[in-house]
Amino acid sequence: MSTALEEHRLAIIGAGVMGTNISALALGHGVSVVLVDVDEIVLETARQAIRQKLRHAQLMGVLPADRPQGTLTTSVNLDDIAEATTVVEAVTEVDKVKQEVLSAASRVVTPGTTLISNTSCIPIDEMAEWIVRPEDLVGVHFMNPSYMIKMVEVIRGPRTDPAVLEQATELLTVLGREALVIEDSAGFVINRLLHPLINTAAMLVQEGVASVEVVDGLLEGCLGHSTGPLRTGDLIGLENLVDSLNVLYERRGDESCRPCDLLLEKVRDGHLGRKTGRGFYDYGKVAS
Repeated sequence: MSTALEEHRLAIIGAGVMGTNISALALGHGVSVVLVDVDEIVLETARQAIRQKLRHAQLMGVLPADRPQGTLTTSVNLDDIAEATTVVEAVTEVDKVKQEVLSAASRVVTPGTTLISNTSCIPIDEMAEWIVRPEDLVGVHFMNPSYMIKMVEVIRGPRTDPAVLEQATELLTVLGREALVIEDSAGFVINRLLHPLINTAAMLVQEGVASVEVVDGLLEGCLGHSTGPLRTGDLIGLENLVDSLNVLYERRGDESCRPCDLLLEKVRDGHLGRKTGRGFYDYGKVAS
């Protein structure tokens, strides 16, 4: 295993919820990480969040006990990803932002470096147009929290090099994840199913059909949904959910993906879910 660990030099771009989740997962499995963002204040917050997530992962017993923790390096300089064997883009689900980041990253790294987008909805082949070598791009949709959920959705674009796909799945194996490979499509599998469900659940609350607690309770008790769709939305982050729904609606034209007024109102009011302490539920304080 030590040889496999040494083969992977991981860089992550974006120090938000998913960037810190993936960082904690990698560090806890002995893989060192270079985490890049544009703001040192954001990076300081990220360092604190990663420490907290690592403690949580250790308490939950989901990290290997026989590996020393990887080393975290943070930077505001994108050039610091140059030596990575794998780069994970984990910025917000807005195509213009992802285009800027992926385009710049692809010019910094050497040919054959695996570029992973943690996109939740934007098709891989669409993003492949933005980079220098389209064959180097693959999608890996980590769930939240990444260090707790073992299953990951791996998206093979039409131009993804088989060697790049293999490199990505080998890294996921080192990280203790189970990779299920699917073909490219807007929203892929998880979010083509999940996001319209959350949106419809919010519509039911908006229409006064049932309360938040009743909607979630019915999905949990009758269909076995582990947390309920609206509490899941709070975990995802309601602004991220709206961004992803907009991607799905724009690319698929499915009315069930048009964000409902209640979702848009919560985002306008800054009630984004657990991260702000309030979303569909009131968490009392800002979640760590």
